[in-house]
Amino acid sequence: MYPLVYIVRHGQTAWNAEFRLQGQADTDINALGREQASANGHRLADLISNPAEFDFVASPMRRTRETMERIRAAMKLDPAAYGTDPRLVEVNFGDWQGFTFAELETQFPGASRTRALDKWNFQPPGKDAESYQMLLERVKPWFDALERQTVCVTHGGVMRTLFRFVLDMAEDDAAKLAIPQDRVLKLEGDRLGWL
Repeated sequence: MYPLVYIVRHGQTAWNAEFRLQGQADTDINALGREQASANGHRLADLISNPAEFDFVASPMRRTRETMERIRAAMKLDPAAYGTDPRLVEVNFGDWQGFTFAELETQFPGASRTRALDKWNFQPPGKDAESYQMLLERVKPWFDALERQTVCVTHGGVMRTLFRFVLDMAEDDAAKLAIPQDRVLKLEGDRLGWL
């Protein structure tokens, strides 16, 4: 059973807007992403009456750190007073990072179709590339070890794994799940839902 955890995806980046695979490429949030981060911070300020009872942890990537800092600023907290954990970084897309699917199809015809056959377990080519299942195995121990209420800023792939291991969502459904950047996901006990 999990303690209360509020999970937020980083704000939009230029690559998100272009439907470009980011993975572990270290990109920055854009103007809309900054607005989304601040709005989620205001939402969390309304939800959390005593922030001292919460840990604040982000993926160490620039887009998640800026999102967390804007969230904390909106909550009237020290923007820099939070931790990071490398297990919360996005799934590694290997050689596909930086490409749109249209660009991949030009260079590697059939790549999208191959991935679509089993999106959850598909591992892109390249050093350190991961499938969603591999990501789940990296991320789940972090969530399983949580003892305090927590605010977590992470990535879409990480949040998809939550639906798989908390709700036992089918692999195909979890892999295709849309993960908004302007909402907060609440995990508590064995319940998971958008606010």
